[in-house]
Amino acid sequence: MANTTSAKKATRKIARRTIVNKSRRTQMRNSVRLVEAAIEKGDRDAAVAALKNAEPELMKAAQRNIVHKNHASRKVSRLAHQIAKLAK
Repeated sequence: MANTTSAKKATRKIARRTIVNKSRRTQMRNSVRLVEAAIEKGDRDAAVAALKNAEPELMKAAQRNIVHKNHASRKVSRLAHQIAKLAK
């Protein structure tokens, strides 16, 4: 348990930030799920459109340290590769 006033304030700030980050993480994951669902159906056009929305979500999450930047880049790369496979 926090003893100093600054530690107590830090705890409050962390709690507020956690709520915001959870929301952003959920939004990011949902956008990725839309891409994965379109890939699973084999609908390339829908997958491309969904990736166009998901990529900025992933990169924003990386910028805000919700996920690591390499994780976001790897995810975008893998999704793009799966979409490219659909074209063949």
